[in-house]
Amino acid sequence: MDGHKEGLVGREAELGRLRAVVDGVAAVPPAGAVPPRTAGGTGDPAPRTATPAVPRTAVLAGPLGVGKTALLERAVARAGGAGVRVLRAEGSETEAGLAYATLHQLLRPVADETRALPARSRAALDRALGLPARGPADPLRTGTALLALLSALAATRPLLLAVDDAQWCDPASLDALAFAVRRLAPDPDPDAPGPEPVALLLATRAPARLPSFGRAATTLGIGPLAPDAAARLLAAGPPLPAPTRARLLSEAAGNPLALTELARAAGEAPPGAPGPLPLPALVEELLAARALALPAATREALLLLAAADSADAALAAGLPGPGEPVWRPAAEAGLLDAATARFRHPLARAAVYHAAPARERHAAHRTLAGLLADAPDRRAWHLAAACTGPDAAVSAALVRTAARARRRGGHAAAARALHRAAALAPGREESARLLARAVGAAAAAGDLAWAQELADAVGARTEDPVPRAAAAVHTGRLAALTARHGTALARLGESAARLAPSSPVAALDLLASAATVAYYAGESGGLADRLPAGTSLPHTWVRVVTDPHGARTAAVAHLGSLVERAGTRELPTLAVLAWLLDETPLAVRLVDRGAEAWAGRGGLPEGLAGAVAWAYLERGRWADAGEAARRLAEVGRGAGLAHAVACALAVGATLRAYRGDAEGARRDAEEALARVDPLESRAVAVAARRALGAAAAAEGAHERAYEHLRAVFTAEGAPVHAHAAYPALADLAAAAVRTGHGAEAAAIVARAERALGAEVSPRSRAVLARARGLLAEPGEAEPWFLAALADPYLAHWPFERALTLLDFAEWLRRRRRIAEARAPLAEALETFLRLGARPWAERARAESRAAGVAADPTAADRTGPAALAGLSPQQREIVVLAARGLTNREIGEKLFLSPRTVGSHLYRTFPKLGVTARGQLRDLVDEAA
Repeated sequence: MDGHKEGLVGREAELGRLRAVVDGVAAVPPAGAVPPRTAGGTGDPAPRTATPAVPRTAVLAGPLGVGKTALLERAVARAGGAGVRVLRAEGSETEAGLAYATLHQLLRPVADETRALPARSRAALDRALGLPARGPADPLRTGTALLALLSALAATRPLLLAVDDAQWCDPASLDALAFAVRRLAPDPDPDAPGPEPVALLLATRAPARLPSFGRAATTLGIGPLAPDAAARLLAAGPPLPAPTRARLLSEAAGNPLALTELARAAGEAPPGAPGPLPLPALVEELLAARALALPAATREALLLLAAADSADAALAAGLPGPGEPVWRPAAEAGLLDAATARFRHPLARAAVYHAAPARERHAAHRTLAGLLADAPDRRAWHLAAACTGPDAAVSAALVRTAARARRRGGHAAAARALHRAAALAPGREESARLLARAVGAAAAAGDLAWAQELADAVGARTEDPVPRAAAAVHTGRLAALTARHGTALARLGESAARLAPSSPVAALDLLASAATVAYYAGESGGLADRLPAGTSLPHTWVRVVTDPHGARTAAVAHLGSLVERAGTRELPTLAVLAWLLDETPLAVRLVDRGAEAWAGRGGLPEGLAGAVAWAYLERGRWADAGEAARRLAEVGRGAGLAHAVACALAVGATLRAYRGDAEGARRDAEEALARVDPLESRAVAVAARRALGAAAAAEGAHERAYEHLRAVFTAEGAPVHAHAAYPALADLAAAAVRTGHGAEAAAIVARAERALGAEVSPRSRAVLARARGLLAEPGEAEPWFLAALADPYLAHWPFERALTLLDFAEWLRRRRRIAEARAPLAEALETFLRLGARPWAERARAESRAAGVAADPTAADRTGPAALAGLSPQQREIVVLAARGLTNREIGEKLFLSPRTVGSHLYRTFPKLGVTARGQLRDLVDEAA
């Protein structure tokens, strides 16, 4: 990649950074280069020799004509020379409206290899690419399937993905790529699996942003050439008079394309007008003049190529192929590469297209539509481009395109198609109705600004309350997921009041969204007082979400009747209500039953989606809790919803703390707090503080634990959040008695007991009793501990019950009732080991030794079942799933990992567990449980 040798003057630094990416991926040996050994089983990837960490996803960002495409071409050429397999795609403005169009381009050369994927992954990719497939669209399944495919392709040969003009790629493809590369990126942890031999290069026009990639991508800014490099580039072309050369250098301002094209034009007639020139417009004008001078047949073919979605699609539709004589004049004019039948630069394509009269452009689109009878979505867009006014048939074709896009999970593409369909609809009312549907698709894509813009257009188009109400409901549901809770709550309340007279159902829907916002904000907003009479699911949602502890007995009874009548789509909502009412076992059963419905709702979390992860965590299904939190985080990142990501991070931080990963817990909790305003989102702030308190307790830093948990309550002792704060009461008491803050904690617990009232849930009653037992005088604690353990139903919260058992056993031992302490100690230790709660297991072991129970710090304790607690959380999840008989690919699908990463983790865990074969894992896991 020598800049001078290959004509890239002044780009030595940029070429060096791209060389590092290409050489880094080329240096990773294929999976078959190292024997798989026994850890992963036949065909499982084994660890590779460590390679230096280098960026694997780089974004080349710069203005038009600065040389991004040329740099990308050099990287591709180097990759090919190094034996790296290259998959390529390029975005185009018209293709941005086609769901997964970029992914289709990338994967076309490897279509046959997708057949080797597991059925679920294959179906996800087939569905995304428009092929017949069963099951609902799910962007995360598509991303996981792409991850599995890329990992499989890279198992035999390093892989480079090169995407040009990424600013015009469809959002669904970019989200899937971002999902995959986040998991393929090198992990700085020395114990993590080695890097996958996959790299991604994207070229995009600045200031275009690619938010899906976030920190997974390194941005390589491509700026103007330095003055000396610009002079060298100009000198490499035809000789020019000194005054002309000086002017070109001044006006091109280091833009390579401008320098090249203006110099070429100056050889015939130097630019005439003095002063600054609009370079892109001027260069396009020069290129257009060349296009108009071409023979008629070449002009016609060029216009068809320019109007097409992509060169591949155009050539497949019947245009002349690469190397055909018709392209030769265009190549001589510097517009085209005749060998590939591709434009030399996007500006050349734009010049050819816009130089043609409107009637010729429309005719070209009609011709392409006729050639694309087997591609209805592309055909619909070409027909739309040929329209000069409203057209009911074309509008209907775009509506069908939108429906297909949504079934494939392409919500942004659906919104674009509906928006264009609305513009072509013959009547204003029909146009408004389609715009309202576009609002829903934009909301499902997570784009609040665009959804609000479309909703405003609905209001300007019609006075009909039905589409206006539908648009308001869609934007309201999305607003409920943002971090601007104060603004959203006020806006939703105002919209509900405005719609109530004409659209009471829509108004109720908005109140339900407002209730979700109120929960996150930690205030009721008086929403229950504004409810009309009724007992429907939205009525119940508003009442329970804004006041989970009020009239709990009646709410639980009514929830039961709602569950009996519920359809599949209502199950996730009912699960959240059950969790809020401390009916966690019911919540988990409903989540399990409604998993497919939840996945099929599109790209956005609904309502209090973090409740799913919390319910699994409380129920002791920590692997499922981790998976639910990861899913929510991925959805939030893909949709740009910082608050959803923060909710997921708070759950993940709690899970890490319970498992003893205090550093990871602090990292996740602090990131969650940084993503929200703690005063605006008290639910997340409280959850993050509880996680920080648990992390400190796990390390024995009880003063720090008390500080974090005390922050969950106000200076006066009231809960910062009326639902999320109360479960922290017992942990606050545990930290208080170890740090001399018992009196303060006792006042907070007493205040909470009064506030919760007589209808407190069994779980909350147990939390209060444990707190009272910890804070009681030594001789008065036993009744409280026994009360906290009395109800067998509390076994559904195994970690909380085990903590109470451990506290009670410690109290018994201090009272010298050692024999009585042994049974609760044994039960607590068994639960902690089964859950993988390592710090508390160690504390229970220490207490057992003090109670005269033989400890087991032997080799058998460092391997076998007890060693599961010493694995990282991710390793433990992988081992448990492998013990159930899942393959590496199936485990990867569940945990959003590549099969190679799964195999590498298994390779590292086998020696720790004292096993030599995969088949031994089941007995080990069963024994541990």
